[in-house]
Amino acid sequence: MTPEFRNGMAFSIAITIFAIVVIAMVVGDGKQFSNPSFEVVDKYKGCDIVRYAPHQAAEYKYFLHCENK
Repeated sequence: MTPEFRNGMAFSIAITIFAIVVIAMVVGDGKQFSNPSFEVVDKYKGCDIVRYAPHQAAEYKYFLHCENK
């Protein structure tokens, strides 16, 4: 086996693995968006404080939800 062939095979394998990892990350992120989490954590002046976790990770966003009465 010549060094050029061995280097070419190693490069091809590395590129293929890189592409598979990138595709898996893109597909995995799409699935996380489909299952967001909402939780009422407190109240403020008659409104609910809602915690929203869009990615099932330690990233939270908060907003007020006030029903019209």
